[in-house]
Amino acid sequence: MSSVVKKRRKKIRKHKYKKLRKRMRHKKK
Repeated sequence: MSSVVKKRRKKIRKHKYKKLRKRMRHKKK
């Protein structure tokens, strides 16, 4: 169970970062 939760958490974190990065890029431009 711990492994599954960790994997899921990593995926969500990556997704959030991707969205944040896109927004930051747009703001900088």
